[in-house]
Amino acid sequence: MSLSEKYDIRIGTLAGKGEKTADYIKQILPHGFESFQINFWERLGSVDLPRLADAVGEALDGSGAIVSSLAIFGNPLESGEKDLETLDGWKQCIDNAHLFGTDLVCGFAGRLRGLPVPDSIDRYVEVFSELASRAAGKGVRLAFENCPMGGDWNSGDYNIAFNPWAWDLMFDALPADNIGLEWEPCHQMGQLIEPLPQLRKYIDRIFHVHGKDASVHPEVIREFGVDGPKRFFEDRHPGFGDSNWTDIISELRRGGYRGTIDIEGWHDPVYKDDLEMTGQVHSLNYLKSCRGEFVENPIF
Repeated sequence: MSLSEKYDIRIGTLAGKGEKTADYIKQILPHGFESFQINFWERLGSVDLPRLADAVGEALDGSGAIVSSLAIFGNPLESGEKDLETLDGWKQCIDNAHLFGTDLVCGFAGRLRGLPVPDSIDRYVEVFSELASRAAGKGVRLAFENCPMGGDWNSGDYNIAFNPWAWDLMFDALPADNIGLEWEPCHQMGQLIEPLPQLRKYIDRIFHVHGKDASVHPEVIREFGVDGPKRFFEDRHPGFGDSNWTDIISELRRGGYRGTIDIEGWHDPVYKDDLEMTGQVHSLNYLKSCRGEFVENPIF
């Protein structure tokens, strides 16, 4: 029985190593990762996506693991050099997603820098109506990560899609069926939003899940508040944070989610540097335990 037949939700990780992505996947595949999001920061650079697809396909051959999605994280709404490269990266990822065996492209929604969220909506519609149409013609879905990137409602540099009020503005302004969310509890906890009620409300719009958690420190909030000199929360690998991923996976299944949870590493303040893969593999095994080992029902 194949992985896709055994598991409705796969557990994987991010593999954003540019031209070395296939080699990276080969090295970590034996740990048991079942899916990989291939991600880029702001630009594709010199990466040739068809060539990379061939190399990744060779690395995954016979393993049962898949590419869950392509992702490019930058600001496609502005007009600077890097921003235009991000926008072009969205287009290239959409056009080449099928070569990786995926129908999903993820990233930030972008924003007009330094302005409140509503001021970006018209530009968002202008850019993503074209991208959504381009994607729909190729059977591709688009998903926005919910990271504030240091911004808030009134100002920011990268992403308006971090808050449920913003999501409602976006979905109302551009009601495209192939536009949704790349969700994770971490960024909601960093806004003191309860993740599980939000997950239930927006489950039909959740196309991809990042495996990243957070630890909230109430003692810091009590002493310094949320805007003081000490951070009141920390990003954590799943299994080290405050979220109950058994509950999260139950709600994903209840809502009919059949995608992947890909661990977004490189943020944990403890399991980093030489302990990065130690933390990620712990998270991999923790998330698999929350999912449960597949057991076939008896045949009567």
